[in-house]
Amino acid sequence: MGNDKELDAHHRATVEKIFSHPVSHNIQWHDVLSLLQKVASVTKEHEGRYTVTLGAETETFDVPRRHDIDAQQVVDLRRMLRGAGIAPESE
Repeated sequence: MGNDKELDAHHRATVEKIFSHPVSHNIQWHDVLSLLQKVASVTKEHEGRYTVTLGAETETFDVPRRHDIDAQQVVDLRRMLRGAGIAPESE
């Protein structure tokens, strides 16, 4: 887990979107969830929340009301992914 080489093209594209500048407002939750299920421990909680543990960090994410995640979720995901050594290939 946590190794870029294990990610398929779809997961790598999601990582690229998460780390893009300016923040992309076109990152779909189901893509993020798929990526997190690949690299982290994900537990579905009640009321549409997910607890995600990646490396030493645990974060709770609310499923967005729309399809796309919000800017704060992007910031949290960047921190978690970078902390686990997952970054876009362009970095």
